Amino acid sequence: MNEIEVPHKAQRIIDLLEAAGFEAFVVGGCVRDAIMGRTPNDWDITTSARPAQIEQVMAGAGLVTLATGVKYGTVTVRVDHESFETTTFRADGSYSDGRHPDSVELLEHVDGDLARRDFTVNAMAYSPKTGIIDLHGGQADLSRRVLRSVGDPHTRFDEDALRILRGMRFASVLGFAIEPETAAAMHADRLLLERVSAERIWAELAKLLCGPDAVRILREYRDVIAVLIPELEPEFGFDQHNPYHAYDVWEHTLHALAAAKPDAPAPMRLGLLLHDIGKPHCLTIDENGRGHMYGHEKVGEPIARGVCRRLKLSRAATDEVASIVRWHMFTIPDTPKSMRRFLLKHGPDLAQELFAVRRCDKVGLGREQPEDSPLNVAFAKAEALMEEQLNAAPVFGVRDLAVGGADLMELGFSQGPRLGQVLRRLLEAVVDGEVANERQPLLDYARRLLD
Repeated sequence: MNEIEVPHKAQRIIDLLEAAGFEAFVVGGCVRDAIMGRTPNDWDITTSARPAQIEQVMAGAGLVTLATGVKYGTVTVRVDHESFETTTFRADGSYSDGRHPDSVELLEHVDGDLARRDFTVNAMAYSPKTGIIDLHGGQADLSRRVLRSVGDPHTRFDEDALRILRGMRFASVLGFAIEPETAAAMHADRLLLERVSAERIWAELAKLLCGPDAVRILREYRDVIAVLIPELEPEFGFDQHNPYHAYDVWEHTLHALAAAKPDAPAPMRLGLLLHDIGKPHCLTIDENGRGHMYGHEKVGEPIARGVCRRLKLSRAATDEVASIVRWHMFTIPDTPKSMRRFLLKHGPDLAQELFAVRRCDKVGLGREQPEDSPLNVAFAKAEALMEEQLNAAPVFGVRDLAVGGADLMELGFSQGPRLGQVLRRLLEAVVDGEVANERQPLLDYARRLLD
């Protein structure tokens, strides 16, 4: 492939720099994605112009620039409210913090800039004037769907340890194999990840978990994952001693994760990854030699919360993951009333996620069950009940009631805790089918609760 369609806004920056006598290219992941026929998320530009020269050229064309990373040779150029990072060709010095170069050397030619990049498929540059510049075999590796480090992989990972996880993420999302020498360095250098910030770890891990090949990468690089989430390591090879389970806990977890739908969000996938994290702490063997892990969901919840806090997930995402772990063994509702209570307890979004997780968990048993098995019949009935209740006028909180606190105060209730208790009682009555969620029936019911 010799031509890439560069968006006109990015091309304008390249044209301006070239007209001023500088070299300029789009570079990195955008070139990789364009060659693969994917839509790039960002279009980064690299140039022989120094930051001050970039600013001068853009100012002459009436474009705004932001000094977002001048220390590292980067200026952000704004074109019609869209931002483009524009960076001078550079070589990096040592990385004492394992993240940022201590110093950079600005270069005259693109060759040295491409040599500092992480993987060959990300080390290509392009402009319509010169075509694709590929000095490290990136196009060949793309055609073979192989991820290979630029130069010595140990050096690349020592510079920025997150590249280990980025490589795993690329392999998961793009479906690439990792070249043996690069893979061996990922395993050998995995402890370098301990010096990477939690925010950067989670940003990459979330994308990895959502990749089509996530399970393959988690299986092949479980030692690396154990550096990030050491709480998972006891699952590796942990025999469940139970005929209903075909796999050890780790393999069961991977099979369950593989069953997630393609659009399942990252917190749900992390919940699946952690859903049985309490099992190794709960094993008992009965008189028949059968293993049981009673209460593993309760033991697993605080462990999962600890993992989420360490990875700096948001409070909402942490609650979602912890709730999946805590409630994935829920009793399957079998009546309209029990389904309404289930939806009230968890809310519609989490309730539907719990059902999806439970189905994945069932797949992870590795024991095929006929359609008419008790569990499959119960699931089919419950999912029909859920759809029926969600399509009705659902009530998930006191805010959904046809009356409010002001209505109750008109009846004679005083403002305070008692008012909230009565509203909650009305909510329970509606959920239990004792009273319709209509104004007059609710007021009549409330009158009977007056002291």
